[in-house]
Amino acid sequence: MGLNSIKRISVLGAGWLGWPLAKHLQNLGYEVKTSTTTAEKMDLLRAEGLNPTLLQVDQGEVKLSDLAFFDTDLIILNIPPSRRRPDVEVWYPTQIRAIVDLAQQHEVAKILFIGSTSVYGDVNAEVTEDSELYPDTASAKALIQAEKIIKGGFPNEKSSILRMSGLVGGERKAGRFFAGKSNVTEGNAPVNLVYQEDCIGVIEALIQQAAWGKLYNVCADDHPRKADFYTARAILEGFEPPSFLPDDAPRYKVVSNEKVRRELGYVFKRKF
Repeated sequence: MGLNSIKRISVLGAGWLGWPLAKHLQNLGYEVKTSTTTAEKMDLLRAEGLNPTLLQVDQGEVKLSDLAFFDTDLIILNIPPSRRRPDVEVWYPTQIRAIVDLAQQHEVAKILFIGSTSVYGDVNAEVTEDSELYPDTASAKALIQAEKIIKGGFPNEKSSILRMSGLVGGERKAGRFFAGKSNVTEGNAPVNLVYQEDCIGVIEALIQQAAWGKLYNVCADDHPRKADFYTARAILEGFEPPSFLPDDAPRYKVVSNEKVRRELGYVFKRKF
């Protein structure tokens, strides 16, 4: 596809990120479709002209109310693994494979996968896109499998992957995360977070610059101490501030955003 050949975009997962992303892309002139697993959201999405489809994946089968969702140039695959499922390492990759298989059948040109920097694990060092992966949760392991499925089904310049850091902004108030909790650990660890508007900004830049076949970390420039950040946000947003244990050797990572800044020329708007 040429640089400006993407006209139709389907956002799979119209939640905290997908909904405002879809609206933003629509405002840029793209023909946008969305999906949701919740029937109650259909009318709300339809009212905003976001062409919703009810879509669920169960036991490796995609069930959807309108196959036209896959009549598109680009699918933005934006469904995170459930941390509550004990079988997430099997369940989530099965979901992703079913979606990829259907996208192939409908000859979708591109997939943009929204992943997570959790795949790196806490290695007490800076991590870049070239770092080894040491996932320390089942959901992170599931995400690694999902990335492999994406690249297997849509290799080379048919897909790109964005590994998002912790997501904040919009209705997701960071001050609530540890509000009122006592003896929170790893207060000295640096945080890796990104605001909603920068998530959307990086996605826009990637699409408009046709940066396919790429892998990027998406994280704010600064990494304040966990204790400092969450205490300040709790106070600012009207929650009871947490208290932290005085641990001196926290487990951590520092996510580098140098590659996305250098290659896409993206300037992160929000600081912490």
